[in-house]
Amino acid sequence: MQAYFRKIIEALGEDPDREGLKKTPERAARAMEFLTQGYHQSLETIINGALFNSDNDEMIVVKDIELYSLCEHHLLPFIGKCHIAYLPQGKIIGLSKIARVVDMHARRLQVQENLTKEIAQTILQATGAKGVGVIIEAQHLCMMMRGVEKQNSIMTTSVMLGVLREDPRSRAEFLSLIHRN
Repeated sequence: MQAYFRKIIEALGEDPDREGLKKTPERAARAMEFLTQGYHQSLETIINGALFNSDNDEMIVVKDIELYSLCEHHLLPFIGKCHIAYLPQGKIIGLSKIARVVDMHARRLQVQENLTKEIAQTILQATGAKGVGVIIEAQHLCMMMRGVEKQNSIMTTSVMLGVLREDPRSRAEFLSLIHRN
């Protein structure tokens, strides 16, 4: 990857050997590896046995999970927050594992619409929940720094599975819980 970043710098008309850029190809390659580490993670490793028996059948919500991803169309970041709810059915998942699932999927080249669905399906698969809801609110640098250059736009996507899709009351409960301060 370093060689490719060096070629990109040259194609921009810069001198990759000037002082400020000498180690940029190496740093950029390391950064890209970090930003796309989700390709090298698995759900089993992330959960690491943190599924616990529980008779809780009330909604569990984790909101404002920050996320950072790269738009698959322009390789520019999109940054936002993710809200997740699930209705357990005999199992609960360790709290930090929910955030790790978000990171696993966000640390890949993505579009927000697919990211939202992938997170919801993974939480459902991991927990066997009666229902899962995921909402992502994010700002996209591909829209802010280039193209239409709209600085204050926020994209919101949602996916509701199981009971959260089928039961308007469960959906309303999720939405009301994430909008509380």
